[in-house]
Amino acid sequence: MIFVETLIYVVKGNKVLLIRKKRGLGAGYFNGIGGKVEEGEDAVSAAVRECEEEVGIKPRDLEWMGLLEFWNYEDGKVESVHFVHVFIAHDISGVPRESEEAEPIWFGIDEVPYSNMWSDDALWLPKVLGGKSVYARFDFDRWRLIGGRVFELIKGD
Repeated sequence: MIFVETLIYVVKGNKVLLIRKKRGLGAGYFNGIGGKVEEGEDAVSAAVRECEEEVGIKPRDLEWMGLLEFWNYEDGKVESVHFVHVFIAHDISGVPRESEEAEPIWFGIDEVPYSNMWSDDALWLPKVLGGKSVYARFDFDRWRLIGGRVFELIKGD
């Protein structure tokens, strides 16, 4: 199966808003806010909708920061492929609130809990939080990281 998804990291000053995911794939891990792009939706609209649904905020001043590919294999066969658009939101309206899906928590940029996140996050998220755009591909076996590469993108004018 192929999925198109989004991740948003709200960055204000020296802090980043993460969620502790409460259910589904990655439950218990910290991550950005996000989810699947639905039929008829573009990535930006999906990212805004997911923020509103998961933590009750509307992101503003969105900046596209890259594309991540996640290939998950089982018994040597591709089980799923996820193309994830990554955004930084430089502002929000509303106050983050907990939902059935997510608990929002602010962290200092230098205090991001990488040890309680997907193992690939430590490879690309510091670059994004540092203002770099990225393209990355990661391979997983039953959602355990087995390899990957991260490339910094050069932004044009």
